Amino acid sequence: MSGEPRLVEVRKNILKQNDIVASALRERFRESGVFVVSMVSSPGSGKTALLEKTLKLLSKNFRVAALVGDLATENDAHRLARSGAPVKQIVTGTVCHLEAAMVEKALEGWNPDELDFLFVENVGNLVCPSSYDLGENLRLVLSSVTEGEDKPLKYPTIFNSADVAVITKMDLAAAVEFDETTSVQNILAVRPGMEIFKVSAKTGAGMDEFLEFLQARLNETKVAKTI
Repeated sequence: MSGEPRLVEVRKNILKQNDIVASALRERFRESGVFVVSMVSSPGSGKTALLEKTLKLLSKNFRVAALVGDLATENDAHRLARSGAPVKQIVTGTVCHLEAAMVEKALEGWNPDELDFLFVENVGNLVCPSSYDLGENLRLVLSSVTEGEDKPLKYPTIFNSADVAVITKMDLAAAVEFDETTSVQNILAVRPGMEIFKVSAKTGAGMDEFLEFLQARLNETKVAKTI
């Protein structure tokens, strides 16, 4: 007798419990007026570099903080802490994604009322994170020019679970013969109408547009809170 039906049921129960916690987190974030951005991508896409740059620039005018997930080490948290923003590492061990309960626990000791932006950097993985709601306002999916143009076609679920796509490491596009037009077409083939930003955390190209977008979304959240 196959064990698959029992495993499917266990997975459904896990996701149901995650959704309950995520829903409570979302309400908590709404009441606090903090705008929560989660970031998903494959390993090496430049998530941490983009987040480091984002924290440095936004912290000039906003209260920002970050939670960062990895299977092991606190290397990314140490790196991001150089921005001056509060940062906590979530070490997941063998778990290939963050879950809402992990975010909830990591927030202990922090008051979301004192934040404008909270960034959650997920474990580098284009499969597992797509199924787990973290209570975020906005999910970014990153794809770097060094990964080629067909990631959206190979991993459509993660692109469909995200709100915005960010193409990273644009300073390397020419060196790796990245076809920007094809990349955009592939993203839009999977998710028609998806907003796409092209950035380089190294040179700062595209960062102004990206940050203006985040600030606009934060303002929308604060207006909605007052209604």
